[in-house]
Amino acid sequence: MNKKFCLIIILSIGIIINFTISESISASGIPDNFTDLAESGGKTVVNIRTQKTIKGGGPVFRHFFRAPGGDQDQFNDFFNKFFGEENQKEFKERSLGSGFIIDKEGYIVTNNHVIEEADEIKVKINSGEEFSAKIIGRDPNTDIALIKIKPEKDLPSIKLGDSDALKVGQWVVAIGNPFGLDHTVTAGIVSAKGRVIGAGPYDDFIQTDASINPGNSGGPLLNMAGEVIGINTAIVAQGQGIGFAIPVNLAKGIIEQLKQSGEVSRGWLGVAIQDITPEIAEYSGTKAKKGVFVTEVFPGDPADKAGIQAKDIIIAVDGKKVETSRELTRLVAGIKVGKTAEITLIRDGKEKTFDVTIAQRQDSKIASLKGGGNGKIMPSEDDLGIRVSDLTPEITNRYNIPDKDGVIVIGVEQGSKADQAGLSMGDIIKEINHKRIKTVDDYKATVNKAKKGDTITLFAKRARGGIGVIKIEK
Repeated sequence: MNKKFCLIIILSIGIIINFTISESISASGIPDNFTDLAESGGKTVVNIRTQKTIKGGGPVFRHFFRAPGGDQDQFNDFFNKFFGEENQKEFKERSLGSGFIIDKEGYIVTNNHVIEEADEIKVKINSGEEFSAKIIGRDPNTDIALIKIKPEKDLPSIKLGDSDALKVGQWVVAIGNPFGLDHTVTAGIVSAKGRVIGAGPYDDFIQTDASINPGNSGGPLLNMAGEVIGINTAIVAQGQGIGFAIPVNLAKGIIEQLKQSGEVSRGWLGVAIQDITPEIAEYSGTKAKKGVFVTEVFPGDPADKAGIQAKDIIIAVDGKKVETSRELTRLVAGIKVGKTAEITLIRDGKEKTFDVTIAQRQDSKIASLKGGGNGKIMPSEDDLGIRVSDLTPEITNRYNIPDKDGVIVIGVEQGSKADQAGLSMGDIIKEINHKRIKTVDDYKATVNKAKKGDTITLFAKRARGGIGVIKIEK
């Protein structure tokens, strides 16, 4: 083989290797840069400065003097005793946030917590001009707010995208004003979708590793087409590279309602709900592993009027399947008030459908049902280690308990069978072995019928919230 031919082969191999590497980089999907996106999106991002009047040291003072894992009510009593209102001075707190312009008239989307209780809101746009802004409307439940400025000329605006089409692993860009540093651009990927972080009843966050820091709140999270697919809203202080954004599809309807009326109207079914657990499914005798368990139906509300009952398992709304309580809450909230919704559920193992006329959700609504009668109290714990009381007016009024019947657990012997099974003080026993329990006499009669070694199954409303099925061997 001559040298010329060998050289041709070597060069050919080199070309193939170089082509393969180039193809690999291209196939990785890594953008060359984010320049165009940062330039176009950055024009619509604004810096928001607020000033509010704080009394008593404000949230920063309370943060550093917060009860470490203890009883916050006791801490508040202590705080008020030594730092009561008469000793609390007012001061002005200033904060920074971000927002983005959604139309040429000057409407701006941001977070509710950025502008909440603000005495003054200042907005600086990309050109450097500064305006005073007024609040059009806000929704604390989703942490979304709409504000407006009055520009002298049309402003650049940004397009809202489709967050449902977003996939985990896709590139995203966050633009905002972290620590007051105007128009900071960071990039990353979508780490997860549908995150529940305990921020509110409609948690459905996009998780991203694009850097989000204090001051980014209210700024846009963009896809590679330069569309808003999220509103940056939260960070995990203990972690790095963990930020959260409100999906824009959740925000669209809220923004429109705020723009039209200044408030958000949500649908209300009138039930207390929780996710299905294996214990609840077994106790209810249903094979359904997914769906939403109705723990309580509020008298006079839509579900009650339609015939829905406690212990029903809701599996669909208007033909859309529901698997979790959060899905049901979001679906019903999105239904127009006054509209009739088709609720599909399972009762006693059979599928049923009810037409429910949706009412308006009132977040400030307080349950007014109170227990009645003088009631009885068991003098001591029984063989299971449980001490119960009727729901007397004193108990229901003191602890704001809406239940009319059942017995409340007022004592659990340490180390007893009930204690080991997880029963707690404040739990309300509604049924034992499928027998309805209304009074202490009902409780004692049912427990006494059970023989030693029998399993006693308690269907209880937990003090911490929700329903629990607790099994205890006598």
